[in-house]
Amino acid sequence: MKNFIETLKNVWKIEELKNRILVTLGLLLVYRFGAHVTLPGIDASQLHSLAGQTEKGLGSILDMFTGGAFSKASVFALGIMPYISASIVVQLMGIAIPYLQKLQKDGESGRKKLNQITRWLTILITLLQGPGYIYNLYKTIPQSAFLLGADSPWFLFSSVLILTTGTIFAMWLGEKITDKGIGNGISLLIMVGILARLPQALFQEFQSKVTDNQGGPMLLVFEIIVWLLVIIACVLLVMAIRKIPVQYARRTTTGDFEQDALGGNRQWIPLKLNAAGVMPIIFAQAIMFIPPFLANLSKSDTSQSIAAVFSNMFGFWYNFVFAMLIIIFTFFYTAITVPTNKMADDLKRSGGFIPGVKPGIDTADFLDHVMSLLTFPGALFLALIAIFPSLIIGLGVQQSWAMFYGGTSLIIMVGVVIDTIQQVNSYLLNQHYDGLMKSGKNRKAVA
Repeated sequence: MKNFIETLKNVWKIEELKNRILVTLGLLLVYRFGAHVTLPGIDASQLHSLAGQTEKGLGSILDMFTGGAFSKASVFALGIMPYISASIVVQLMGIAIPYLQKLQKDGESGRKKLNQITRWLTILITLLQGPGYIYNLYKTIPQSAFLLGADSPWFLFSSVLILTTGTIFAMWLGEKITDKGIGNGISLLIMVGILARLPQALFQEFQSKVTDNQGGPMLLVFEIIVWLLVIIACVLLVMAIRKIPVQYARRTTTGDFEQDALGGNRQWIPLKLNAAGVMPIIFAQAIMFIPPFLANLSKSDTSQSIAAVFSNMFGFWYNFVFAMLIIIFTFFYTAITVPTNKMADDLKRSGGFIPGVKPGIDTADFLDHVMSLLTFPGALFLALIAIFPSLIIGLGVQQSWAMFYGGTSLIIMVGVVIDTIQQVNSYLLNQHYDGLMKSGKNRKAVA
């Protein structure tokens, strides 16, 4: 505990890190404030039926991703999900479209152009989703809740415009947090929305088990212990690393490389069990919203049955498809984020090699093979944790509390927290180095 307090003091002593943390907290506060601002022209006191729609099924996930903004008919009701959907589309299109493939290889300039394409696509998706959300309001809340009248074209136009602006502003907040704050801004916005529901979910479970006497306090304690064990499992999944030994040969006077008598200088390549992080969960969850949306466009019995199946997030087929998508996206995201060919080329140029493997193409193939072996169990474990809430709910756990036993919520929280802590640690380590350099400069100035 003493070391933890000392670390917090050290964090506060670093001016740049302190400013970044304050900027992050400030922008997150703005996002949470906006989640409670209701769309103009809607009576906020008559949204009980909309809140009831988001207590179960996919509506609860939408509300969770937006931090409750969806059920409050907020200006941030669509949240950051259109941006996530746009990112998925751009990355998937990057496989088939040569222009996007070229941008992915162009470094920083290509990344900026891809970000610009993603932003424009986000606006397009929001303009398509906005009318759907307003149409859902027409069907869900009473007509008296529309102060301008439900049939007012001005209300439809202004609300879609405000929802689009809200998503763009949320996207801007996330990018500013990434640039000026600490951690990944988009992931932090999602995590804060999820954490906003945690106290209420825990209170409802406490009320169910203790106040309503549906198992008693001991069962609640057991549930919390299981929850902590699942958190530990998520941490192990995110942190697990396989190290590949790399040997470096020394350069001779002729410019060639040769291995010295002691076997060269050995280092390691760290390859993560889950190199994709939380992105497969987010991508798969975004895709799972599509089948019920498309099925509801038709009134046929087949379409309605499909909509019912994919709206039941605790059903077998929903979780089976969800798990398959997570596994597929884990392999896909790992393939585009771990450049094994570039790693092999860098090793060859620097005189490094993996013992028993030829430099160049053979090294790239070896790294691909190792990444495949690591990714497969990592993807299975990630999928298992993702569908764990559907397993735990069979033991009598309330749905709102079961959502935190893995699934989208817990994986995102653990992944984002670990990523943010690692960035803070890097600042602490850099400050130790900068402090020595600063002392040296001071000594030189005094001399």
